[in-house]
Amino acid sequence: MTDAPAIDPARSALLVMDYQLSVVGMIDDADALLGRAASAVAAARAAGMTVGYVRVAFDDQDYAAIPDTNKTFSALAGGRRLHDTDPGTTIDPRVAPGPGDIIVRKVRVGAFSTTDLDEQLRARGITTLILAGISTSGVVLSTVRAAADMDYRLYVLEDACADRDTVVHEALTQRVFPRQCYVISTGDLPALLPPA
Repeated sequence: MTDAPAIDPARSALLVMDYQLSVVGMIDDADALLGRAASAVAAARAAGMTVGYVRVAFDDQDYAAIPDTNKTFSALAGGRRLHDTDPGTTIDPRVAPGPGDIIVRKVRVGAFSTTDLDEQLRARGITTLILAGISTSGVVLSTVRAAADMDYRLYVLEDACADRDTVVHEALTQRVFPRQCYVISTGDLPALLPPA
C-alpha cells in the first residue's frame, strides 16, 4: 500500500493520455496495459471522478505551422503522420471516452501544450490529476512537469504508463517523478478513493 494521501473525486481527474490505436500498437504487452488502464477508468467513474482524454492528431494547418526547428514534430509533419482523420489517432475502444468526459486534441508532447485542458479542468474545480499515458518519457513526463508548475496535486499510475524503453520508464517512475508527484499503481487507486 502507498502512503499517498486520499483522493477527493469531486476535485480530481484521471487523464488518459495518448491511448490511441497507433500509439498503443507500439507497446509490448499492450493488452495488459489496456486492462490496467481500463480498471483505473472504471474506478474513477465509480467514484464520480472526472475522466479526461488527451490525443495527438494533426490537421493540414497544424502540419504547416510546425517549424523546421522542431526536430520531433517537423519529421512527423514531413511524413504527414497522425492526421486527425487517420483511424490510428482514435482512442482505443477498451478505454474509450464516455458522455461528459473531457477530450482534447494536442499537436505537441504535453497534455497542456496547445490545448485548453487547464481551462476545462479549472472550470470543473479540479485540483488533483491522476495520470496514465503512453509514453512515460513523452506525454507523461511533459505533463508532470507542466502540471506541477501549475500547482496541481499529482499522482502517476506507474503501471498504466508505458515506454518503449523500460529503463527510462523505471528511472522516471522511481527516481524523477516522486519529486513532484505520488507514484502509485492501478491497484492502489481504489483504496485512495472513498468507499462506494
